[in-house]
Amino acid sequence: MSSTTPQGLTRFNTVDASEAQAALHEVCASRAWGSKLLARRPYATTDALFTASDAATAELSAEDLAEAMAGHPPIGRPKAGDPTSNREQSGMAGASDDLKAEMLELNLAYQEKFGHVFLICASGRTGEQMRDAVRNRIDNTPEQEREIVRVELGKINRIRLNRIAEGDPA
Repeated sequence: MSSTTPQGLTRFNTVDASEAQAALHEVCASRAWGSKLLARRPYATTDALFTASDAATAELSAEDLAEAMAGHPPIGRPKAGDPTSNREQSGMAGASDDLKAEMLELNLAYQEKFGHVFLICASGRTGEQMRDAVRNRIDNTPEQEREIVRVELGKINRIRLNRIAEGDPA
């Protein structure tokens, strides 16, 4: 490997398969996605890792997407003690009680309609932007929503994979 390979990516490429699989599961709960990325190690660059992730995400079945979404908490309710979840949903941290209550209501309506959590790449978004997104997406068909979820999942996976490649904890 070249000396330009980020330290975290070098580590990811060389750890045993079970440790790499565990790291991938923290990125995305889909076993199919993780298996595809694991099988393609080693990665020479972060871009190669992203390309593999994008391809694996594009190939996820409806069941695989459901498995991936099951690993994500609802917007406004990050997993307790999970620094990744808290960091990604930081836009809701300072939200008013009214906005938090509205997000809870919208999340429940969305979940009732689609059968899964509302998934959005929340990094860098305000609580209001996330609320507006769920309002806009709740009228989608299940097919439209599944493809939007696939795109959002891909964005989330890239952010999380970049943290692995750069060697950032959590």
